[in-house]
Amino acid sequence: MRIRVVAVGTKVPAWVDAAVADYDRRLPADWRIDWKPVKAEPRAAGGSPAQWVAREGARLREAIPAGTRLVVLDQRGTELDSPGLAARAGAWRRAGTPVALAIGGPDGLDPTIRAQAAETLRLSALTLPHALVRVVLAEQWYRAWSIAGGHPYHRE
Repeated sequence: MRIRVVAVGTKVPAWVDAAVADYDRRLPADWRIDWKPVKAEPRAAGGSPAQWVAREGARLREAIPAGTRLVVLDQRGTELDSPGLAARAGAWRRAGTPVALAIGGPDGLDPTIRAQAAETLRLSALTLPHALVRVVLAEQWYRAWSIAGGHPYHRE
């Protein structure tokens, strides 16, 4: 199964890249995430959050391949526990359709991206910095693989 994460923001701290790479190295090839950062819109004095988010939305749409199941990460989404994410990943794999997970920028996701999504998930009821979302997602994806494969990484 192909999974792509399209995320607003191209500049993340080195520790984020290191943590994401560490989880990616642990995964088998057919579970690895294709990380696709897109440029955040500069927050200039002459613009508005709605304009910035719309421009970021256009960049996100360009980064999502045609025929991909779009899943957005948003604070208003369904919160899954780790076994729930593993089950959802299993369903995506069985469907055989590539999946793209979209992460918005500091002002959120463009409403048109949310409207196009097949589903909306949230990682936590807590507010997380966007860079940390990447690490949490990478770890939870690794955990989903572990649960699906019956590996001891995940313990109930």
